[in-house]
Amino acid sequence: MKIGLYFGSFNPIHVGHLIIANYIAEYSDLDQIWFVVTPHNPFKKKSSLLDNYQRLEMVYLATKDYTRLKPSDIEFNLPQPNYTVNTLAHLQEKHPEKEFSLIMGEDNLKSFHKWKNYQVILENHHIYVYPRVSDNKVETQFNNHEKIHRVNAPIIQLSSTFIRQAIKDGKNIQPMLPKNVWEYLDKMNFYKKP
Repeated sequence: MKIGLYFGSFNPIHVGHLIIANYIAEYSDLDQIWFVVTPHNPFKKKSSLLDNYQRLEMVYLATKDYTRLKPSDIEFNLPQPNYTVNTLAHLQEKHPEKEFSLIMGEDNLKSFHKWKNYQVILENHHIYVYPRVSDNKVETQFNNHEKIHRVNAPIIQLSSTFIRQAIKDGKNIQPMLPKNVWEYLDKMNFYKKP
């Protein structure tokens, strides 16, 4: 089984995340997409970041009706700070029958050469890249790489940062979130002014 790993803080998960993940599930050779919720780095103070399990709950709510989209808390129990190469090694050890690939935006591909042991990742895993609006150039070594697959997913210009700010400003952003995620956020009073 081929699994695409979509890493993020998902603070909160929004329809843009679902559109991209579902597009890749439908238009690539991946069988499932796992939303890997990245834990709060204990060494960084980030008051706008919700608790790990609250963000995981939102991912669960957003994906529960999609058979090919799954939440993952795999990084919650790994040593912090954690690196993608370690998560991949841990998953491969835990699930030797599965083949893991990375899903990333084009903006992340531009800085991929700075990731810890990026060569090891490329040797052992495929990378599926979705388009993002940005200016910087991708390193030429990644342009025609056999392990890097460009996916012509829709360009989504919606961010969790924008959603958090809009909620704080009292804006109605319901259409930007899965219905049950919106209901959970609203009930819990997340991101509203203190």
